[in-house]
This record gives sequence, C-alpha cells and structure tokens, in this order.
Amino acid sequence: MTVRKAVPAELDRIMEIYRAAQEYMIMSGNPDQWGHRYPPRELIESDISGGHCHVIIDSGEIRGVFALFSEPDPTYGVIEDGQWMRGGPYLTIHRVAGDGKSRRIFAAAAGYCKTLSDSIRIDTHKENKTMQRCLERCGFARCGRITLADGSPRESYQWTASEARKL
Repeated sequence: MTVRKAVPAELDRIMEIYRAAQEYMIMSGNPDQWGHRYPPRELIESDISGGHCHVIIDSGEIRGVFALFSEPDPTYGVIEDGQWMRGGPYLTIHRVAGDGKSRRIFAAAAGYCKTLSDSIRIDTHKENKTMQRCLERCGFARCGRITLADGSPRESYQWTASEARKL
C-alpha cells in the first residue's frame, strides 16, 4: 500500500469511502460517532485544499483515506483520566476510513505517519472497538479522554518512537 496527498478530482471517491465507513460503524455498534452525517463534503474539500487529506492506494485503487495535521489540536489541550505520554510537537490523525475491500488501512496510515514524526496522537469514540483494536495493534497507547468542541468525549491515544523502542 502507498500513501499520498489527495487531489480535488478524487473527492467523489473519497466520499464513497466515507459512506462505506459510516455504514460499517453503524452496523458494528457505533452509530453515534459519524452516523450518516460526518464528515461533510465541505470539510473534506477543505482537507484536500489544505493538503491534509491523504489517500491509501492498494492495487492501484484508492481504498482508504485519512486527514493529517501538524499543528496542535486544541481539543487535546485538556486530557482527563490520564495524561499524554509526552508533550512537544506531534502529528494528529483524524477521519480514518476504508472502503472495506482492503485490510490494514489504519496500519498503512500509521506507518506513513511514523516516518514523519516521532509522536502521533489520535482519538476515537468509546464504541469504536474496531479502531481501538487497530490502534493497539499499531503500538498506540490509550492516554485518557478528551472532549471535542461539541462536548462529545473521545478516547485519546498516542504513539511515540521512544515508547515503541522500549517494546
């Protein structure tokens, strides 16, 4: 699998992937994280134009998508029920989704991000057991709980190269 930045011509395919992920989350017991409303097309257009949207290619086809940010995430400023593994600069992964036809989409995204930074943060809904398993398989540790701007709680995770070397 390869990872690269998305281009505007890929928006329809990316939205198809998000629709498939929405259905999967609803069917797997996580109907509230995204439902049928998130992420909106306008947000993904903004991710693409800002250079944040990345696609995952498998066998020549776009099979996954995620957003990657290098600036601090304001919702990560306060963490409850734990603490971040370390401070300092970090990348944040958001909006990971796959079309269901390729496996290890998150592993591809995480592997790419690990080549760019030695500290990565991500959060997910408490009912998103699939993502929680993916995070743990890829060496991320649960650090606590953060609260989104809309008041929704999320389980927060971090991976650091220094902790990975200890394993």
